[in-house]
Amino acid sequence: MIDLEKIRAIDIHTHAEEPCGCHPDDGYDDLQSTMAAYFRAPWTHPPTVPETAAHYRAQNIAAVIFPVDAERETGYRRYANEEVAEIAAENSDILIPFASIDPWKGKMGVREARRLMREFGIKGFKFHPTMQGFYANDRMAYDLYRAIEDEGGIALFHTGQTGVGSGMRGGNGMRLKYSNPMYMDDVAVDFPDLKIILAHPSFPWQEEALAVAQHKPNVYIDLSGWSPKYFPPILVRYCNSILRKKMLFGSDWPMIAPERWLADFEGIDIKDEVRPGILKDNAARVLGLQ
Repeated sequence: MIDLEKIRAIDIHTHAEEPCGCHPDDGYDDLQSTMAAYFRAPWTHPPTVPETAAHYRAQNIAAVIFPVDAERETGYRRYANEEVAEIAAENSDILIPFASIDPWKGKMGVREARRLMREFGIKGFKFHPTMQGFYANDRMAYDLYRAIEDEGGIALFHTGQTGVGSGMRGGNGMRLKYSNPMYMDDVAVDFPDLKIILAHPSFPWQEEALAVAQHKPNVYIDLSGWSPKYFPPILVRYCNSILRKKMLFGSDWPMIAPERWLADFEGIDIKDEVRPGILKDNAARVLGLQ
């Protein structure tokens, strides 16, 4: 289990990649290599889950890790949630397993979610409306949210534009409109006991994300996908004030390394008394680690 006294931070947002990882036939390799160039990531193939665990252990940072299941919309073969969970269990001193289920899978996805939480210790689920091609408040996803809420899980939603598909022909077919955080406001109303994390500074809808997190007690924001030096002033202002207990450190590994994010975080105007909460304490509370 995670020893909160020993780690210096909790990264709420990291991606799991397969050991083989080579999917030239479905286009996944093209997406990954384009994103690596966009983010200036120093690899040709994304680090595997064991490699991720080793990196984070060396950095003394715990990490929430998940795959992304967007098979219906993208055709990308998904990485099995069970395998990610099993590797995370082998590295439980540093990794916290989340899963991902394409909401278009309907009742089959609901059954899978309940099984993953009960049998594999999955703590939450990653949703990517832009890649999965759905509005978060589409009722077709509600049975899946209900299962996650019933089991005490967390729903983490990609929001805004972070560079996924950027520069690719037609944006790689990804429609930004799906990831406006205001659609998650309906989910927060309809599932008031579901912990919801809005991932990333929500460009170009930053104020919408701040409004939803301020208004709904069950909504949090993770700060992944952007270097902190590019955070808009209003986001920094809310980090320092009324949302200081709702902001969570996230890197978006492997596109952004946690040490790079943390170094850039040191250079922005965050109050000293606020930093420990953003880096570790808020996430520990949301994840039920304390």
